[in-house]
Amino acid sequence: MTRSRVLKAVLATAGLLLVGGIAVFLWYAQPQPLLPEANAALASTPTVAFVEDDGNLVYTPVGAAPKTGLVLYPGGKVPPAAYAPQARAIAELGYLVVVVAVPFNLAVFGIDSAGPVIADHQEIDHWAVGGHSLGGSMAAQFIDAHQGQVEALVLWASYSAADLSTDGLTVLSAYGTLDTGVPNYTSPANVAKLGTDVTFAVVDGGNHEQMGWYTGQPNDPPATISRTDQQTQVVAATVRLLDRIAGS
Repeated sequence: MTRSRVLKAVLATAGLLLVGGIAVFLWYAQPQPLLPEANAALASTPTVAFVEDDGNLVYTPVGAAPKTGLVLYPGGKVPPAAYAPQARAIAELGYLVVVVAVPFNLAVFGIDSAGPVIADHQEIDHWAVGGHSLGGSMAAQFIDAHQGQVEALVLWASYSAADLSTDGLTVLSAYGTLDTGVPNYTSPANVAKLGTDVTFAVVDGGNHEQMGWYTGQPNDPPATISRTDQQTQVVAATVRLLDRIAGS
């Protein structure tokens, strides 16, 4: 084979690999379908003001200005709106909640998304940052890179790859017992990375998908409790964490 033919073959192969890689990425980046409850929560109520700010979903309690805030990162391939009902429910109890938008709905491309939110809300004295699944892990990465800015980590069906054991964080780890990721959430090595102030909220019969209002989570066993029941428990546990840091 001549040099020119070899070059053409190499370029053709590279082109096929590039096209194939783009196709796989576009397929993977397709967002999970939302349930109607998600879009219904993209609105204000008499007790919570809602705005969308550059893709971020911002929920602010009406009345006394909040002093404690929560930034939530969405799970992989999950649009931020999937967490709107929980965000509004938490805001109703007096806390600023911001669900951040991340590129391609993959928090790995938006690890620093909490930074501008914190900078834009100087009125907030106490911050928690967290998220669902991939979002929770990337929230932990943000905290690791911005030590001293955040007091608490909220993990919904997630775990930290970063060692935060010396950061003095208040941590919530909430997960359903039927979630296939439980071994990662509960392994001694991963739990040790969270420090000594860790609370577990174990939802009996809950799964991975029911942490949000979306469908199509791959390889997720069916839950044996309702989505509303699971999220009521997770929201309550999250509010207890926020209550703690608000009083610190």
